[in-house]
Parts: sequence; structure tokens; C-alpha cells
Amino acid sequence: MAETIAVLGAGSWGTALAIQLARNGLRVRLWGHEPDHIERLQALRENTDFLPGFTLADNIEPEADLGLVVSDAPYLLIAIPSKGFRTLLQKLKPLIDDRRLLFWASKGFEIETGKLLHEVLVEELTLRHYGVISGPTFAVEVARNLPAAIACAGNDPQSSETFAALLRGEHFRAYTSDDIIGVELGGALKNVLAIAVGASDGLGFGANTRAALMTRGLSEIMQLGTRLGARRETLMGLAGLGDIILTCTDDQSRNRRFGLAIGQGKSVSRAEIEVGQTVEGLRAARAIYNKSRELGLELPIIDEVYRVLYEGKNPHDAVRDLEKRPQGQE
Repeated sequence: MAETIAVLGAGSWGTALAIQLARNGLRVRLWGHEPDHIERLQALRENTDFLPGFTLADNIEPEADLGLVVSDAPYLLIAIPSKGFRTLLQKLKPLIDDRRLLFWASKGFEIETGKLLHEVLVEELTLRHYGVISGPTFAVEVARNLPAAIACAGNDPQSSETFAALLRGEHFRAYTSDDIIGVELGGALKNVLAIAVGASDGLGFGANTRAALMTRGLSEIMQLGTRLGARRETLMGLAGLGDIILTCTDDQSRNRRFGLAIGQGKSVSRAEIEVGQTVEGLRAARAIYNKSRELGLELPIIDEVYRVLYEGKNPHDAVRDLEKRPQGQE
């Protein structure tokens, strides 16, 4: 009998990962917190709300009962927005034991505390084995089985390899890492940079500006990341630079589209409504800004994104202030 994995989160990314895991022959239980949405998945065998055009294989079982979904699943994969991460862990606590292998594909910080998601996890659960997956991946392309690669970072080498093996396929490469902090930070920080690049494009600036923002933004990510314990090589890999390139340059990115709308003069609330899904970079910008203040770091691009989003600064003024900054050695 096929092994069972519970995918917790029936949005676009959770559904795409469920499709990939089902390709590999696993029995996939796909959980969502909205019963009406799950009923549609069961009836239509397609996620018409978040990932239309892909028929769910017979070995994908949509289910709204969290206890049933995780009851006999040795593997769990969380793919929900970071804002709901702690609440979901609290619901899981009475339902699972410490032998489960739990990974998450959520990207971002806990906004209220500024904590990384692995810090939230160890506060709520006493698991022996856990980790994170992240990399330059759009849900629709994974669902289409186009070539892609991610990083799997576990709290021990066996956890990383075990989960990577579940995901690997003919067109899906999963590399292992032991740098949970680096993989988490790459996935969270790139979203704020994508907002900056999108806003620049929305303002009508060109490819030169885009390249400059991505390069100098990467420098800021490296500064903050290494101070928080990430390794430079991780931030230059799939979960860092790879995801930056993807998210900043393709309009499939909801963070980039959000930035485009801001650059075109739309309000934060209007831009978020137009994107229609969670914009992780909007919330991460506040957490990163606060964290950089605590550490005494100067992160000009990230700071200006924060001021535009939370202090009502005009994007044109943000660009002018960046241009006025002193110039020195790179």
C-alpha cells in the first residue's frame, strides 16, 4: 500500500505539491479549512478557485476533517500562508505524536513576533524531525510537470533526504540542506524585494533599475540573513538568489504584481484585492523592518518598501531618496 502524506493547505501551492506527490505514487490527503472549498474539490476533482485546469489524480483525497487527514499519515507538509502557521500547529498538537516528519512550504515570518516559522514550530510542537522546503517554483508550472528545483532543509540529514525523496520526480529536483534558517529567510526576504522591483516597473523605470534593485536588494538580504544565522551559500542558492530571480521578474508572482499596482498609484488595500491571494511580502516587510531596527542594520531598499506600505510614502519619493544616498565602494 502506498505511503500517506497529509498536505495541509488547499490553495494553489498546496494543490500543486499534492499533484507532484501523487505523481510519485503517494496517497495524498489534501486538507483545507473551508468545507465548501473542499466539497468543490471532491465534486469537480479540480481546484477551480486557486489552480484551475488540472484534474486531481485518484490518489489525491480532499478532506476538511483535520483529524482524519493526519490520523495515519507519517508525513505532513504545511502549505498555508504564514499568518495561520501557529494556529494550525496548535490544532495539530493533540492530533499527532513526535514521530511524524513535518515540513512546511509556507514563506514568511510570524508578524506579531517577527519569529521565523521554525521558531514558532519548536514553541508549539515537540517533533523529532522537521524542516522547510523553498525554491524558485510557481504552482502552475509544478502542476504542469515542467522542470523545477527546490531546497529541502531539515533539522537532521535523514529528515532532509527523506522528504526530498518524497518530492523528487523526473522533472522535479529536490536538493538537501541543513540550513533551515537560510532556506526560510531566502523564501521570506525575496517577497519584499519583489514588491520593490514590481513598484519600480509600475513607475515606468526600465531594466537597468530592475537589475540594480535586485542586486543591491540581494546585498541587503545577505546582510540580514547572515546576522540571523543563515549561510551565504544558501542565500546564493535556490532558496535565495534563485527565488529572487523568479519572483522579481515574472508576473506569475503575486508579490511582483502587488508591487506593480503600488507603482501604478493604487492603494495598498486595492493592490491586495487585485492580486486576490495572500501577499506574503506585505506582512514580511513589517517584520523585516522591525528586525533590522533591532539589529542596527541599514537596509535602504527594504526600509523604503516598508515606508511606502505602512507610512504612506509616495513611491516616487522613495525612489528619489534612494538616489540621494551616498555612493561609495560596492
